[in-house]
This record gives sequence, C-alpha cells and structure tokens, in this order.
Amino acid sequence: MRTALRSLMLFFFAMLLTAQPEARAQGKVKVMSDGPLRPGLVEIAEAFRRESGNQIEFVFGTSPVVHKKVADGETADVLIIQPNFVAELVKSGKVVAGDHPVVGRVGLGLAARADAPARDISTTEAFKQALLNADSLIFNNVASGNHFAKVLERLGIAGAVKSKIVRAEPAVVFDRVIQGRGNDIGVGTIPLINSTKGLRLIGPLPPELQSYIVYSAAPMTSSMAPHLGKAFINFLASRAAKEAFAVNGVD
Repeated sequence: MRTALRSLMLFFFAMLLTAQPEARAQGKVKVMSDGPLRPGLVEIAEAFRRESGNQIEFVFGTSPVVHKKVADGETADVLIIQPNFVAELVKSGKVVAGDHPVVGRVGLGLAARADAPARDISTTEAFKQALLNADSLIFNNVASGNHFAKVLERLGIAGAVKSKIVRAEPAVVFDRVIQGRGNDIGVGTIPLINSTKGLRLIGPLPPELQSYIVYSAAPMTSSMAPHLGKAFINFLASRAAKEAFAVNGVD
C-alpha cells in the first residue's frame, strides 16, 4: 500500500513538472498595431516567445482603423499606434492612463515595381524630376498621403502632376504600383516597401521633405492579461527588439 501511494505521488509530481512549461507556453498577448511596424514586430514576437514562452497574436491596420475598432468595442492587451489616437482612447477609458513609451518611428519612401528601371532621387532636384517623369503617383488617403500631397506643393509641381495622382486606401497602394506598367511610383512607409514582394525601394524622401510617423505602445483597460501585456511593452525596449526594428527600417 505504501509503495503504491508513493508511486502515485511520484506520478502526480511528474505530471506537475511537465505541465508547468506547457502552461507557461499558453500565455497569449493580443496586440493591435499599425501596419508599418509589422515586419519588425513579427521578429520581436518570436524573440519574446523564445524568452517568455508566451505567444503574441497581432491585429494590424492603420492607426485610424485600429482606433475605430477599439472605439467600437474590440478588446486587446496592447495597442501600438500613433500617440494622438492613444490620447483619445485614454479619454474614453479604453487605454490605461500614464506613460506610453514611443517604440519607434518610420519614414516615407518612394516605391517602384521590382523590375522597373533605377531612378536617382539622391538630391531634391532629382527627386522632383523622378516625380515629373512618372506615369502615375500613387499614395494613400490618410496622414502620410496628406503629407506627400503637401510635398508636391512645396516642390511647386502639384499642378503639373495633378492628372497623374491616384489616392487610394492604404492597403491597395502597393498593389496598384505592382499592377502598373513599370513607370509608376508609389509612396509609403519604408518598412512596408521593403517587405512587399514585387516592390523595391527607390529611396527615402529627401531629409528636408521627410516626415516620420511615431508609434507609442499602451496597455488597454480591457486586457485579460495585463501583466503579460506590460511584459511585452517592456520587451519592446530591449536590445533584441531595437535591433529587429532597425533591420526593418524602424528608427
């Protein structure tokens, strides 16, 4: 009887030991993020999983789209979007008030089909000529696209290229470039240009015309795992995370 009891205790102890890593690996953090951070975040999530055993589930979209989803009731553990949208969600009680660290910023660049001829945009004048010589200029209808429209005005060519301009939803801008005739130019964030098959980066906007989109990370009040969400936000400041962002064009 004593031997059987001892064997039973050893069995349950062994089960407990094997169950702990499995339970540790079942933690999940839902992160809603702006799309340009996707390439870097996917790598960071894998590093976080290796270190902590916890999985990251992503929902990507533009900051306005993510903001609307949250305002309409979608829940998550962490948001990574533009700071002005974070501030609005704090006011509505959707995001925990406090410090929301900036995790990165991305610049804008010009994109062409991968098989298109090379273009020189190393100077502002060369940049201007590339735009004038393109068959079409395709850019989105949100904040970064609005900035580029102002760039055309600053260059004094808004009127000259008006007939070439195509404003589109962010998700289809690059598709329009890829499906074009090869002399079309798209405008978008550098990380997404670099990670889109069939595209290549012509180059970034000249420094005097560049605009950076900044992203903050914030915990949501609806989080079902606030401690894991906080751990992931802290991990975004780690050396591994910064290196993954840098490789993918996030400053």
